[in-house]
Amino acid sequence: MLPVEFTQPTWLTLIVPMGVALAFWFVRSLSDFPRRQRIMSLVTRSVICLLLVLALSGLTWLHRTHEQFVLFVVDQSLSIGARAEIRATEFLEIAANQKGSHRVAYLPFAATIGKVQEERVVYGATPSILAQPTYPGERVPPSRDAVADQHDTRDGTNLAAAIEAAVGYLPPGYVPQIVVLTDGNQTDGNALAAAARSRVPVSTIPLPARSEPEVQVSAVEVPIEVREGEPFFVDVTIHANHDDEGLVEVFRGDYKVLSETRPLKTGENKFRFQQSIEHDRMVAFKVRLSGLQGDTLLANNTDSGLVYATGKPRVLIIESDPNLIRELAFALEDEGIQVDVRPPQGLPATLAGLQNYELLMLSNVPATALTQQQMEITRTWVQDFGGGFIMLGGEQSFGLGGYYKSPLEEILPVRSDFEKEKEKPSLGMVLVIDRSGSMDGDPLEMAKTAARSAVELLGNRDQIAVLAFDDQTHVISEMQSASNKGKISDEISRIESGGGTSMYPAMEMSFEILSATSAKLKHVIMLTDGVSNAGDFEAMAQQMVSAKITVSTVALGGAATELLESIARIGKGRYYLAEDASQVPQIFAKETVTASKSAIDEEPFVPQVVRATHALRELDMEAAPFLLGYVMTRPKPTSEVILATEKGDPLLVWWRYGLGMTAAFTSDAKSRWAAEWLTWPGYGKFWTQVVRQTMRKSDTRGIQLTVSQKGRRAEVTVDAVNEIGQFLNHSEVELTVINPQLRREKSRLKQTAPGRYATDFTTLEPGAYHLEVALKQGDIVAYRQSRGLIVGYSDELRIQPPNEALLKEIAGISGGQFNPEPARIFDRPKAWATRPRPLWSWMLAVAAFLLVLDVALRRIEWPLHLRGRIEASPFN
Repeated sequence: MLPVEFTQPTWLTLIVPMGVALAFWFVRSLSDFPRRQRIMSLVTRSVICLLLVLALSGLTWLHRTHEQFVLFVVDQSLSIGARAEIRATEFLEIAANQKGSHRVAYLPFAATIGKVQEERVVYGATPSILAQPTYPGERVPPSRDAVADQHDTRDGTNLAAAIEAAVGYLPPGYVPQIVVLTDGNQTDGNALAAAARSRVPVSTIPLPARSEPEVQVSAVEVPIEVREGEPFFVDVTIHANHDDEGLVEVFRGDYKVLSETRPLKTGENKFRFQQSIEHDRMVAFKVRLSGLQGDTLLANNTDSGLVYATGKPRVLIIESDPNLIRELAFALEDEGIQVDVRPPQGLPATLAGLQNYELLMLSNVPATALTQQQMEITRTWVQDFGGGFIMLGGEQSFGLGGYYKSPLEEILPVRSDFEKEKEKPSLGMVLVIDRSGSMDGDPLEMAKTAARSAVELLGNRDQIAVLAFDDQTHVISEMQSASNKGKISDEISRIESGGGTSMYPAMEMSFEILSATSAKLKHVIMLTDGVSNAGDFEAMAQQMVSAKITVSTVALGGAATELLESIARIGKGRYYLAEDASQVPQIFAKETVTASKSAIDEEPFVPQVVRATHALRELDMEAAPFLLGYVMTRPKPTSEVILATEKGDPLLVWWRYGLGMTAAFTSDAKSRWAAEWLTWPGYGKFWTQVVRQTMRKSDTRGIQLTVSQKGRRAEVTVDAVNEIGQFLNHSEVELTVINPQLRREKSRLKQTAPGRYATDFTTLEPGAYHLEVALKQGDIVAYRQSRGLIVGYSDELRIQPPNEALLKEIAGISGGQFNPEPARIFDRPKAWATRPRPLWSWMLAVAAFLLVLDVALRRIEWPLHLRGRIEASPFN
């Protein structure tokens, strides 16, 4: 077999037509040159054409070579300690000195893959995998985010990805070899499979484990699910590479339940603590280790386990004054429902906190008392985890509480805006907004959003003006009917920041505008984030009150709170402190509805049944006492109105939102509007049945959910059987995962065996992952179960010996060597590779020379030319 190949063989098809053309040209030629010269010209031209075709076809000479290309793949993850760094550095240095004429390159890796480089990799403070190119003389200190990114880059060992990247880089024409220096403790991927696919010898060099003193909490093992009050054990495993003594603390949620000093021996140490769960639905047990004599990595001194408890349903009631809602709590507890009553500050700020309850009820709590995060988490809990939610009426609920366009209004079955009755008094309102330079960005955008929402909440008989101030006062929108909502909103959108802070002239102008307005109710809302220039604000507020104009103030961030609080007090309005600009829209919405004095109807009425439902079973609603008032709302299109007032306004409305259910009861359940209901025999039964209708249902009979974590992935397995023990096959099983950043990920589980479904998901971030599994039969959710997973420190930080078994398998399956001496890396005399050498440049050079010869053969009659030269010679 000839040692040649063609890279573009299709060009060879030109040989035949070229040969025919040359033959035709030779036969039909009119040249009178001698036949021998014509034949020589034909041969020369044929050779030229053949050389050109061969050059176009990519004629390549294949010759053998013993020159090697060795790519050293070097582990620089966090598990590589000082001893391993020394071993790797010495090995690479000796190997580099033995390379001779062979080529070498280096590829650092950890959780991610670095760049291939010709210089040897380095460790130390800035290992090669973290090295970033900089301009000469440039010294830029790393930012906090950059330091975090560097930790994440080294927090893992993706050996499989490193082998695959190395195979892709190896150039042709050399004897290839990959040499991996690692401890073999991979945290992601399948290195053995990658080596088997590589078709390149992969030699492995085991690096020693860390020798620095290290102690870690290896595992916190707890049962997945227990019954309420049932005792169980928390099993703790601690590993140490030296004898030590430390303080072992066990936390149940945020509370410390155990603290003991324990001796620790080299190797594995196991401890067991007995616990039980009385009132929570989900509890995280955290074990923390401290007070050690010798320890290098602090991140692996804490680990957690999650336990679910089954028992009575639990309801969380949030009430501005908890003492006023005790009757409802007692009524629910008498029916076997556990109730916690808290002020607004007690609303959980985490998804884990809400997972302890089946239902959340807000009673007379304004949106301004809640954070944006709390409202977002509540929406996620209802939508993705099937939580139940009820809002009760009150002077600080629905529109009066500032819930217009908030995340909680989105999940409610009613709208906070409503059609204002004609007999209600008209409102004239002036919005005074700080547009100084310090308001640039989110604060001003939130203020504009709040102003537009306030306009939307006003009725057609109301009037509004908008002022903005910096060093001067600017009229953004003249006093006009609130029916011009589009025009006013466009004018508000054009507010831009700039200048200082002079609020008094704007306050004075708002007084002048409202004094000339004929509205029955007059109100001013002033917002600023800074200290204003001097002015007689108290006197102006007193003058406004005398003219029956009320003033409310909003302090954003670091504003002059004392001055604004004083203005609101004298002006008979309300003062708000907004720590975050995102609170401003809810404040403006609350103020607008409150100032209009039209959202509450306090005429006694008897509830009217609009739709019969199971929740009203065995209740004689015709015999129900009067309710003394309610908050006016509007039902959303797909909601179900169960009870209404005598005027037709919604009283009890519910609907399904995502996996959960929400309800609105526009009157209250306490002594203000439901004073007569408190003594009604059906009071407890009514609220118990409404709560049970709305709260989360968890049917776990016949379904077993298992969650396990390995590396950066978690595996979820569901085993499902029906009531008689038969496997549930071909069902639709959906998994919803909420990660620590509250990002939602949905996936479907695949059936892997009779009645068994499985999937997995990534766990890149530490923290709590909340899982909800729903098994559907047809369009109906037949089974549902919640679980959680706490991801602690990564496997990279665990005390582990080198995984020599894996490294031996990698070397064996790929044809490499396990733990060879550095000098033997290049000792492969029988290995050879085929190196291609393209010949097109040589062919073109020969063709160019022959072209000159061909021109001479076609232009000169050589016999005659030579005879003339001989006759002209002086020697003739």
